[in-house]
Amino acid sequence: MLLPLLTILIISACHKKDDPVVVEKQETIAFVKPANFPEPTYRLADNPVTTDGFALGKVLFYDGLLSRDGTISCASCHIQANAFTHHGHDVSHGIDDRLGTRNSPPIQNLAWSTSFFWDGGVHDLDLQPIAPIENPVEMDDKMNNVVDKLQRNNRYQQLFEKAFGSPGINSTRMLKALSQFMVVLVSADAKYDRYIAGKESFSDAEKRGLALFEQQCASCHRPPLFTDNSFRNNGVAPRPFGTDYGRYMITLREDDKLKFKVPSLRNIALTAPYMHDGRFGSLESVLNHYDNGFYNSPTLDPAFKNGLTLSADDKQDLIAFLKTLSDKGFITDPRFAPPPGFVQGN
Repeated sequence: MLLPLLTILIISACHKKDDPVVVEKQETIAFVKPANFPEPTYRLADNPVTTDGFALGKVLFYDGLLSRDGTISCASCHIQANAFTHHGHDVSHGIDDRLGTRNSPPIQNLAWSTSFFWDGGVHDLDLQPIAPIENPVEMDDKMNNVVDKLQRNNRYQQLFEKAFGSPGINSTRMLKALSQFMVVLVSADAKYDRYIAGKESFSDAEKRGLALFEQQCASCHRPPLFTDNSFRNNGVAPRPFGTDYGRYMITLREDDKLKFKVPSLRNIALTAPYMHDGRFGSLESVLNHYDNGFYNSPTLDPAFKNGLTLSADDKQDLIAFLKTLSDKGFITDPRFAPPPGFVQGN
């Protein structure tokens, strides 16, 4: 999958113009489609992944310079060890420790996503970063101001020219570089994948959990991506104050009220808490919800109208299976780790 080693330039976390460029050895980068995955939906032909483009995108992803006061980066809410989620926070907090209203979704396998955010408000990965950058409770800056800061930074001038083959820093190049980093975040080597490929065995509990999953869950969480990219109301009760209507807030269609994007279950054991507002702290709590906790509303998905019947043993078997979707290689891959001088979010 990986080409020979190549030395690339990575800037340091500081932004003084006379600071030296930090040199990091990194493997040559290429986008590789897993054999069992469908063709990606991202337009790779319009933005082919290069080692230097990925390197620039990685630095941008980890750099607080993209926020108003330099304290919040993309990585602040998307931490590699937890499949690029904000683990342990029900809703994510951003600049000045301001609280948002939703739990940060994982960033993995985005090359196959047809929409982004819990409400699907963005349909193009190249435009996705604009929303958190300009959101007043996330990074609270403006794109033109971010570009201006990048243009004044000598190290970014070097990295942009190296990535794109000519001088010039603009928002289009910045967003394409971020996309090059994000589309390479592919998770496809969990125990489940090795089991399907005949390279590893499942325990009896994992086999029973897989059978239950295929019967009860796979229609929405469709392998191999473990999502169908649809929007559904799965019976999570609205909060008594400040109800989040999900997809409705984008479409204004009554039949979209309380619908949210079906998340991928890959690495699910690593990404607690769960649901769009992080209300469930454990997989046990999630399965208890699906067993008997549905909030009945006009848009409740038909699959849940009669509830699900899960015994205590069923739940343990399902959890055993869900843990097989954890991809240790993905969360420890040094290609995705913070560059020298950068600190992962907390």
